Amino acid sequence: MKTILILCALVSVVVCRPEEYYSSQYDNFDVEQLVGNLRLLKNYAKCFLDQGPCTAEGTEFKKRIPEALRTKCAKCNPKQRHLIRTVVKAFQTKLPDLWEELAIKEDPKGQYKHEFTAFINAMD
Repeated sequence: MKTILILCALVSVVVCRPEEYYSSQYDNFDVEQLVGNLRLLKNYAKCFLDQGPCTAEGTEFKKRIPEALRTKCAKCNPKQRHLIRTVVKAFQTKLPDLWEELAIKEDPKGQYKHEFTAFINAMD
C-alpha cells in the first residue's frame, strides 16, 4: 500500500510540474547587435513600455518580462539569463531614463527590485 501511495505522489509531481524553461526559439537572438545599436535598443524599450511598435521578438520578450522579474528568471535557460542580463545592463547604462520607466511599469512598488538586481549582477 505504501508503495502505491509513493508512486501516486511521484506521478502527481511529474504531471503537475510547471514548464521548466521558456521556449528556446529566440536563444540565438543577436543580443550584441541589439545593445550595440542605440536606436534599436531604444525601440525595444519603447515596445516594452507600450510606447512604440514591437518586433516579433520584442512581443515575445515583453510577454515574459513580468514573470521573469518576479521569479528572477526561474524559467530562463543559461542563454536566456545571459540575454536578459546583457539587455538590462545596456538599458541601465545607455538609456537610464527608459530603464527607470520600465522598472516602474513592471514593479511599481519596488518589491522585486533587490532580488532582480542581485539576479542581474550574478555571474552564473
